[in-house]
Amino acid sequence: MRGRAKPPAAPLPQRDGIDPVRLRLPEDPDGAWPTVRDHLLARFADAIGARRVDEMLAEGRFVSVLGPVSAEEPYAAGRYIWFHRDFAPEEPVPFPVGVVHRDEHLVVADKPHFLATTPRGRHITETAVARLRRELGLPALQPAHRLDRLTAGLVLFVVRPGERGAYQTMFRDRLVRKEYEAVAPYDPARAFPRTVRSRIVKERGVVAAREEPGEPNSESRIELLEHREGLGRYRLLPATGRTHQLRVHMNGLGLPIVHDPLYPVVESEGAPDDFSRPLQLLARVLEFTDPVTGGPRRFESGLRLSAWPDR
Repeated sequence: MRGRAKPPAAPLPQRDGIDPVRLRLPEDPDGAWPTVRDHLLARFADAIGARRVDEMLAEGRFVSVLGPVSAEEPYAAGRYIWFHRDFAPEEPVPFPVGVVHRDEHLVVADKPHFLATTPRGRHITETAVARLRRELGLPALQPAHRLDRLTAGLVLFVVRPGERGAYQTMFRDRLVRKEYEAVAPYDPARAFPRTVRSRIVKERGVVAAREEPGEPNSESRIELLEHREGLGRYRLLPATGRTHQLRVHMNGLGLPIVHDPLYPVVESEGAPDDFSRPLQLLARVLEFTDPVTGGPRRFESGLRLSAWPDR
């Protein structure tokens, strides 16, 4: 059986660093959609309203490789159509995305707190990948991995789409040494260094993960670097990559990371970000053997955690 042909290149440019949505019109054995408009209404009217679908058609917002699609065009299964979504207003994250390293293969960015890595949910244009595409003029830029929105620090982006798989595989196979830094309470009764292993479960639709009995699926080494005035500065070395793993493990030790809005207590969901209280967690170091060039790579963040100012 022949595989499906590769889709053609999008006839629409990016908007605000975001690719257009691509649709492939599905089979219609019952003839439910005589026109393209009929299908678009069935697909999107519940989400944005029939009136908005008609407005987008009239404005030429739905485009094929031949140009704008009209409402009356006969439906043709297998046809590709592109369009840009309407972006809801987003609160700008008032911190820049730093660039630690840039070459023909990679961009290594210093992502600030509160900025998502990739578009998701209500964060679309205010994301690290969209900003870097715009600011660096690299529309094909893609992340090789993700960093939690509230965590600051190093994120690796791939310049050439054909090389993305090699770098993603490197992260998947745990061939990257990751080093984090955190500020959390200091407890003289806690001995460090220590390795924490536990079973972490993150349910879809639930914002916080939890630890439960069972075979461990997560592991973190935690080292105390220094302490003062009731706080400690910790080095965190994750051996696995579960959602919120470092935050969960620190909270499980009774040492929740400073300004964590989820652990130990979930604060108001959907509340505006308080930019004066960033989560005190930083992805400080990425170290690996480059799967494309074969050379050693080591990158270090230039950011610092505000709860631990230099003295």
